[in-house]
Amino acid sequence: MFKLRPLLLGLWVSLSAFATAADQPNIIVIMADDLGYGDLGCYGATAVKTPHIDQLAAEGVRFTSGYCSASTCTPTRFSFLTGTFAFRHKGTGIAPPSAPAIITPGTATVASLLKQKGYKTAVIGKWHLGLGDPEPDWNGELKPGPLEIGFDHCLLLPTTNDRVPQVYVQDHRVLNLDPKDPLWVGTKMPSPDHPTGISHRDTLKMDWSHGHNQTIHNGISRIGFYTGGESARFRDEDLADRWVKESNAWIEQNQADPFFLFFASHDIHVPRIPHERFQGNTSLGLRGDSIVQLDWCVGELMKTLDRLNLSEKTLIVFCSDNGPVLDDGYKDGAVEKIGTHQAAGPFSGGKYSVLEGGTRTPFITRWKGRIQPAVSDAMVCTVDLAASFAALNGVTLPEEACLDSQNVLPALLGESGAKGRADLLQQDNGTSGNFGLRMGEWKLVRLKKPAKSQAKVTLRARPEKEPVHSLYYLPDDPAEMKDVSAAHPEQMQQMIQRMDALLTAERSR
Repeated sequence: MFKLRPLLLGLWVSLSAFATAADQPNIIVIMADDLGYGDLGCYGATAVKTPHIDQLAAEGVRFTSGYCSASTCTPTRFSFLTGTFAFRHKGTGIAPPSAPAIITPGTATVASLLKQKGYKTAVIGKWHLGLGDPEPDWNGELKPGPLEIGFDHCLLLPTTNDRVPQVYVQDHRVLNLDPKDPLWVGTKMPSPDHPTGISHRDTLKMDWSHGHNQTIHNGISRIGFYTGGESARFRDEDLADRWVKESNAWIEQNQADPFFLFFASHDIHVPRIPHERFQGNTSLGLRGDSIVQLDWCVGELMKTLDRLNLSEKTLIVFCSDNGPVLDDGYKDGAVEKIGTHQAAGPFSGGKYSVLEGGTRTPFITRWKGRIQPAVSDAMVCTVDLAASFAALNGVTLPEEACLDSQNVLPALLGESGAKGRADLLQQDNGTSGNFGLRMGEWKLVRLKKPAKSQAKVTLRARPEKEPVHSLYYLPDDPAEMKDVSAAHPEQMQQMIQRMDALLTAERSR
């Protein structure tokens, strides 16, 4: 018996190490752009087919109360990576073309936390969180950037594709840039004869409706001005293919280690120019066709995981950075072809709004063999992924980091009885003073400035004038149409106090 004891001890240590490794999955976060709650088949859409995303939902947990933290892109991406609500950090509104790095070196992020446990890390796709300090050096090293906050590799669309420049950034430099043809990016016209969407409107292959009428690239005018860098410029139609090709190659190269991939899709943000093979696939026009392209991307990543026998070793989180919008600056048929499709599902609002349609979006988790298929009403949010991934890997969060990220891992893994968050603060771009607060089944809305109308998204007309504070009971009124504050003054006051406390506190974790 004495001789067996060291052998048994060694076996126990080996099994413990195996169990730890088995609980350390690869993690892929797929973040769609401007995708609404009602835009997928698994959430009730019939005008567009999304078989691959529907498969994710069928094999994992589909959340009915899954949220992003803001109803615009830059603040949601900031809070996802840092675990801190964006309104607490200056400069997290929609980033302009030459914004400096918003997440500064030394900030704890999802990527840096996972690197502590040996993860390889990459972000591929739309960034829109600024580069450089005090501004991007487009012809030199673009740092700080993702590689200074925990990522090993990046291939980026530096801002968002309706903003200049239309180039890829690989790690620290613009990809394929010819030094003899330097890239210039600015806010003013570089010369009086510089072609714009106003001066050369008749040459555009997609007309603008508002605001997107400056530098023309690929027959589409954008926000901002740039010249040069011709060899580095990409074609809009090829973006999704490039993201998929790069992601699949990176997964294959890093399959021996646990890896974290942030797949930051540009679909279905404007300008909606999917590859030609997807154009005309739906009755919803280019917006619907872009959803089909997004679904294809998801399918290609799933095929790679299957081919490499990684599906049972990989946790996938599918989400969106904010709710839907139809006309967001281009005349692409989204409004005219919407038909009876409800992009925001049963909710009011959409992108730019603190109503439910602005931040309640598709949210799916899949880990084959670990997560059992289910539909969950637990409240979860993208801001919680930092704390949840840290908990999954036994990483202790620094006291000064991830100030609003809650560990909702049991809910993400579909564990029985998991409740998720008790409440959630919702913001728009962070400059209006408008906020929402979901607390259980109740929703408080604070509107200090009139919000952009999303009636075309929701097929519901909201009141022309709304009070600063209004209260809704979501089980009876998911569209937030009936203010019940007069009938529930105590609930109203309790939620106002809670919202004010969250807004004035330095943290909620």
